Amino acid sequence: MRRSDFPELTRRIGDQPLTYLDSAATSLMPTPVLKVLQAFYATNYANVHRSVSTLGYEATNRYEEARQQVARWLHAGSDEIIFTAGCTDSLNLVAATWGRQHLHAGDEVVVSIMEHHSSLLPWQQLALQVGAKLRFIQLTPAGTLDLEQARTLFNAHTKVLVLTQVSNVLGCENPVGQLAKWAHAVGAIAVIDGAQAVPHLAVNVAALDCDFYAFSGHKLLAPTGIGVLYGKRVLLQQLPPYRYGGEMIADVSCETASWADGVQKFEAGTPNIIGAIGLAAALTYLTKIGWQRIWQHDQVLLQDLATRLAAIPGVTLYGSGPRYGVISFNLAGVHPHDLATVLDQLGVEVRAGHHCAEPLVHALGTESTVRASVFLYNDQTDCDRLISGIKTAKEFFHVT
Repeated sequence: MRRSDFPELTRRIGDQPLTYLDSAATSLMPTPVLKVLQAFYATNYANVHRSVSTLGYEATNRYEEARQQVARWLHAGSDEIIFTAGCTDSLNLVAATWGRQHLHAGDEVVVSIMEHHSSLLPWQQLALQVGAKLRFIQLTPAGTLDLEQARTLFNAHTKVLVLTQVSNVLGCENPVGQLAKWAHAVGAIAVIDGAQAVPHLAVNVAALDCDFYAFSGHKLLAPTGIGVLYGKRVLLQQLPPYRYGGEMIADVSCETASWADGVQKFEAGTPNIIGAIGLAAALTYLTKIGWQRIWQHDQVLLQDLATRLAAIPGVTLYGSGPRYGVISFNLAGVHPHDLATVLDQLGVEVRAGHHCAEPLVHALGTESTVRASVFLYNDQTDCDRLISGIKTAKEFFHVT
């Protein structure tokens, strides 16, 4: 599926062709997106929201058109889309604004054990500061969220549900709509980490009925340093600014200040203009291919990998059921970092470690895993090379 659009795939690692299976960390960028970035830098480069000049006007239009495109894609209003530095920045913004306003001693935050550190830590640290409590949704033996246990966690003290839509370790999709419904029933809000979901699923925040939804562009064929925070309009109107500086004000005197209306009050200073334009170009590229087609392509590769990995003696797979983008495993007798190093020498790029999700990895009974992640530019040859590399590693480390 359009491998030729990704020039990085022509690289070699040593004397080996590149097999890139680390898209859950950062996706590659296709030529059409690279061309959009180059053209903007070459002919339209200017700041936004500041100048009446032609270049400033054009740059502002491109930036705001990108916001509108993201809004349409998420089924949200453009006044509900904040551009940030990434998913981590988006999630910290919610904790630092809504959380500071509403979380107090004795309150509770329901958090899944699957959370990435960027989703967990802002609420963990805020809870420690104010005297609130985190309550964790645990796993079933199959590696999914225990919904029976989860339902018991929501009560009159619950203020926030913090939940990843798709686990960056297990690849499973969590029932965001159901859990958000339980949160709303007790007056809590739902904050959703969509970083691993957006490359593989068509996302409709209205249908999910989440209150905040965050993701990064760099997992979605876009540049690094650009992220999105969706927030329900009524909530954003109530929040204070996250940072202070230029272009987020209505009026400033020596003693006081008032803030701009809408999302602009959250975008102090010069924003990542090129990142927003690159994100819009990436969405255009992906939409032309079609999300259903991308999902089907991913499923063929992941189901094949799951079957073939499970057939290798000594391999342990983590999670079960449909996976989105990622599959995690270990090889008995070989440390994940050692296995990843051997694979790298064979040109196969994977990730090894706790994947910034230590509580989850510990709940799985291990310290780290190897994670292979696929996207639309991967094919059957990539799967073959991963399986072959694991077998080579078994021979190298004399593992039977």
